[in-house]
Amino acid sequence: MNADQSTSARPVNAGQAREPVLRRAGAADAAEVAELWLRSYDAALPAVRRAHTDEEVRAWFRHVVVPGLETWVAEAAGGELVGVMVLDDDHLDQLYLAPSWRGRGLGDRFVALAKERRPGGLDLWTFQVNTPAHRFYERHGFSSAERTDGGANEEREPDVRYVWLPC
Repeated sequence: MNADQSTSARPVNAGQAREPVLRRAGAADAAEVAELWLRSYDAALPAVRRAHTDEEVRAWFRHVVVPGLETWVAEAAGGELVGVMVLDDDHLDQLYLAPSWRGRGLGDRFVALAKERRPGGLDLWTFQVNTPAHRFYERHGFSSAERTDGGANEEREPDVRYVWLPC
């Protein structure tokens, strides 16, 4: 496999489950990716109104995200998808983890992959209320570049644009 297809799991101690493998999503993953996104969004952002119904989100992943954007998934042992990252040009468009996988280093691996794939720099948007995301991205070298009142996003939720530029 080449770098566009997957990254290998790092070895772990004998007797422990292997870390999830990061790989490109395929059409067959779209439904599971959408369900993962729905669960993760609702867990991470319970106070933020989603702008789209569950069915609209599922259709968006099936017809737009997976076939048209650089979509990566984290596949755990047994085949369960536990994370998703979407790159759209130099924009980190989506990064969501299954709630049980938060705080276990998987987000760090996705950000490292994003930086590897976009060595010239990245930007992303996150909601102002999502302070755990702010800490996470700042820890990874992203800087706040812009704050808005949310008038330009579908949720109408104040947001923050973060930028990472290589040294």
